[in-house]
Amino acid sequence: MNHQPEQLHGAVFSRPRTTGRGMAMIVQNYVGCDISKARLDLFDEASGRYQRIPNQAEAIEAYVAGLCAGRDFVVMEATGVYDRLLRHALGKAGIAFSRHNPAHTHHYAKSATQRAKTDRLDARMLSSYGRRYQPAAEPAPCEKGERLQSLARHRDHLVEIRAGLKRHLSEAFDEDVITETERLIADFDTRIDALESRIARAIREAEDTARDYELMVSVPGVATITALSLLAHMPELGRRSPKSIAALAGLAPLDNESGKTKRRSKISGGRPRVRRALYMAALGAIRANDRFRTFYTALAA
Repeated sequence: MNHQPEQLHGAVFSRPRTTGRGMAMIVQNYVGCDISKARLDLFDEASGRYQRIPNQAEAIEAYVAGLCAGRDFVVMEATGVYDRLLRHALGKAGIAFSRHNPAHTHHYAKSATQRAKTDRLDARMLSSYGRRYQPAAEPAPCEKGERLQSLARHRDHLVEIRAGLKRHLSEAFDEDVITETERLIADFDTRIDALESRIARAIREAEDTARDYELMVSVPGVATITALSLLAHMPELGRRSPKSIAALAGLAPLDNESGKTKRRSKISGGRPRVRRALYMAALGAIRANDRFRTFYTALAA
């Protein structure tokens, strides 16, 4: 997964903590894990022990076997695909974990006067971060959900390339260049259509996502692509509170005041793909639905 700037500590952290399978737990030990492509650096709060292991399935599974479900909680930064093996091993073993925006953890390190930056120090900082904020555990990874996210990200990538080709075409004047670019765009059109069909099929194969999809497209302004994007990039929908979801999407207004000065609240951060999808859906809803248009007009006034 790419870094996803999540917006508010208060929206992401809650009590009671759970293992991700709905069972309440009391964390006794926070394990901080700094992740890179090649290795994991881990700090165990209870023992004060550092350990470095390869970022490989066998080494990770051996380490996780020494952890205790219901006692240990692993805290890591969101590192894209590099945390995948660890998350799956933790989920399989029933060990609670949470991932966090590196910007948040780095700010925490600065507030704790950590000036130096090494993998070992970062692992210890993440353990301390967990103890300080006591985050809620993430759900255990779902293979179907991760496949859906992978397909959706690939589609987004192809759409970006196609948009670049269209910009190139608008500036082209040589006939050969125009012809070749048009062929490439047509090829990407075909690939994107096929990929969207695969994404839709993946959604229909899972009962919960199929139900959520039908509910989403029943809302004015929410078309197929918007629903696909939300299901892929916001798997927390239906599993967290509306306020938490708004914060994760970067749509929760943030107060902006100092002393007697109070400025207009603004939204910021959040998951870029989700915000883009919802922006286009909002435009469609404003045009097509009187209720949404009235609400938008009141907000903009």
